[in-house]
Amino acid sequence: MKHIGIITAMQQEADIIITKYNLQKMQTLGMIEWYQWENNNTIITLILSGIWKIQASIATSHLLSHYELDTIINIWIAGNLSDNGKVWDVFIINSCCQHDMYLPFDWEHLNYAKKPINLPTLDIKNIDDAFNIHIWACATWDQFIDNELILKEIKVKYNADVVEMEAFSVLSVAREYDMLEKCIIIKAISDGANNNAIWDHMDNLDFAMNNSVKVLNTII
Repeated sequence: MKHIGIITAMQQEADIIITKYNLQKMQTLGMIEWYQWENNNTIITLILSGIWKIQASIATSHLLSHYELDTIINIWIAGNLSDNGKVWDVFIINSCCQHDMYLPFDWEHLNYAKKPINLPTLDIKNIDDAFNIHIWACATWDQFIDNELILKEIKVKYNADVVEMEAFSVLSVAREYDMLEKCIIIKAISDGANNNAIWDHMDNLDFAMNNSVKVLNTII
């Protein structure tokens, strides 16, 4: 039987997946919630972590401690940094860094925190004329990006295509469990990480998340 673990941050994002796959609530740990669905061939376990890196780390640790998973999918929305991407597009992440990490040392033993985490490239073709699928890089930071100056700094310094708040933590935990090769990161674009990001984010969240779930469904 195939067991798929899904990690998402916000209730509004999770509800779309819960409804689509008829997931049932199983348990809670503080703010973290588990949902699950099972048929003859597949188990889907979704864990709703809450936002930012600490919550994502806790949730991923508990997910990997409790279940033997065949696939780990981190899915939610993100801000766009790419000149080629647009709102509602979906990005499959093949490299992720944390751009709020600063240590003024080049010691090799710090690479686990300072260097990008790379994933096997997942080849998924466009599945809907309404949006494009891209295979690109992601930067994680404990901050919602709605500032043009910060946006430009991230693009130049980290060569990232999308920016969000949790993926690096999910991958860091998966790496400790030797599960990186089983990870898939799906990020749908809700905003341009610019001065209008807060309003665009709210307006586009449902559309963007539904597009990412279309991609999720091809994987499941």
